[in-house]
Amino acid sequence: MRVENYDKQMQKIISDLQKNGVKPKLLLHSCCAPCSTACIERLKDYFDLTVYYYNPNLDAVEEFFLRAYEQRRLCLEWGIDCIIEEYDKQEFLSEVKGLENEPEGGARCAKCFSLRLRKTAEKAKEQGFEYFTTTLTVSPLKNAEIINSIGKTIENKTGVKFLPTDFKKRSGYHRSIELSRELKLYRQNYCGCEFSKNSIPNF
Repeated sequence: MRVENYDKQMQKIISDLQKNGVKPKLLLHSCCAPCSTACIERLKDYFDLTVYYYNPNLDAVEEFFLRAYEQRRLCLEWGIDCIIEEYDKQEFLSEVKGLENEPEGGARCAKCFSLRLRKTAEKAKEQGFEYFTTTLTVSPLKNAEIINSIGKTIENKTGVKFLPTDFKKRSGYHRSIELSRELKLYRQNYCGCEFSKNSIPNF
């Protein structure tokens, strides 16, 4: 079975954009500031970039606002536009209803990815962005194949181009840790939802 190299696909798209002398608008869904660091660094020279912090999956409002604060702080420091979406945990709980006992990385996570990517694409379409993508593939705990497949499906439904990524490639995850330490960002030790909190010891 052929394994897709989403990082190479992204590099090819970027190369073509450079050849054509264009810098399209891209809405980058972000789960948190630490994960977004290496992703922003990799994209900012090639896209008119805006970060979209949308995370109704977070287990508590305090966690949501702590991550939102750090996301805004990072974007202000780096001169990147940032949209903070309001917190609505019920939106997430409704999306994953019946999947609460699924193992981490399974069907519940796929539903969560789909919710956040769908909302990002809708926001991108509403505000005239040509591309959307997500920081989620920077984590070694997230399945890039599933995330990119969901993104492509949403592209076909919305008409907004999904930028394929696997940000963990080329040491992206390690770079995000390095940048987080340099910038003294709050870096959580779990993915975010109440179901993941006790199942993943380190993030």
